Amino acid sequence: MQSIYFTEELNMLRDQIRRFVETEVVPHGEDWEESGEIPRDRLKKMGSLGFLGMRYAEEYGGAELDAVASAVLAEELGRSTFGGFSAMTLVHTDMASPHLERYGNKDQLKKYLPRIIKGEILSAIGVTEPDVGSDVAGMKTRAVKDGDDYIINGSKMFITNGVSADVLFVAARTDPDAKSSRGITMFIIDRDMPGFSVGRSLDKMGWLCSDTAVLNFDDVRVPKENILGELNKGFYAIMSNFQNERLVLGAMAMGEAAKAIELTLDYVKTRKAFGATLFDKQAIRQRLAMAAAKVEAGRQLVYHAAWMDAQGMDSVKEVSMAKALCAEMVNEIIYDCVQFHGGAGYLRESAIERMFRDARLHPIGGGATEVMLEEISKRQ
Repeated sequence: MQSIYFTEELNMLRDQIRRFVETEVVPHGEDWEESGEIPRDRLKKMGSLGFLGMRYAEEYGGAELDAVASAVLAEELGRSTFGGFSAMTLVHTDMASPHLERYGNKDQLKKYLPRIIKGEILSAIGVTEPDVGSDVAGMKTRAVKDGDDYIINGSKMFITNGVSADVLFVAARTDPDAKSSRGITMFIIDRDMPGFSVGRSLDKMGWLCSDTAVLNFDDVRVPKENILGELNKGFYAIMSNFQNERLVLGAMAMGEAAKAIELTLDYVKTRKAFGATLFDKQAIRQRLAMAAAKVEAGRQLVYHAAWMDAQGMDSVKEVSMAKALCAEMVNEIIYDCVQFHGGAGYLRESAIERMFRDARLHPIGGGATEVMLEEISKRQ
């Protein structure tokens, strides 16, 4: 793939990820969808190939790349056609573990980060609550100081990797009297801490091979050594990492849309109707051509936003644009792709049907499209 944003190293990385997806994910994804879980050996394999710590320091096993590498990973995972696999991986690499890498102290980094990078442990991020999504300042989960510990009570909702995660980075309100955005702290929670439990695994429309959970905290005693970053500054850490989260989700959606077009082209070039292939129908080939143009526009926006981030520039507006545009675009394009597949596109045995269900989460998760548009509006 030619682009001003890609070095030879990034092109080699893309090829390596694509080979991994084609050999280690696609042949097994249907079984994972049925079982509702992804074997841990795939996580460890990704770790051994260097996919899980691309932006982290070499001393912990990382490659010290930047946001463009994250976008490459997300786009190629999106092409797998299994949104749940993409979600499990990207939560681990770009939504949860960055909190540790950015704000962890030396002891915390040494304890957790090498194992995260190797894929020996799976991570998750606990921010969303039953009544709190993008409105992070409305958080109700409490952490009350008790000697040298904090006692956490509350619940988290819609937590990807919540059932299977070994370590979670969880936000809780530590100062109820402070302005809502100034009294939140991040904590490191090990899954075996007494009082922590998975309330239930959620039965979703899509992303079936990725677990999503309700998490309960019932007098979970957390030592002060597990505070991640500064006390009462967790809100700002969360808002900062939202950009990373939204960038990779935009890239993932764009990769899904590109793959959907490829699958549909393969179908319409062989499926015959009224004495000719569907691709011979002007209306179909022109709509697919326009879809390809939209994907390319989305790709340029995603990688420009990633490049800005890599340069240390303020990219909130561009990331929000990429997330909003690609989230809506993937649903529009896959809708047409299902239509062009006809009855075959409505069968559970077809990849395009699964992709149709998986894609619907993009305008919701990681910040709804409406939230993204407000972020853009503030900066116009």
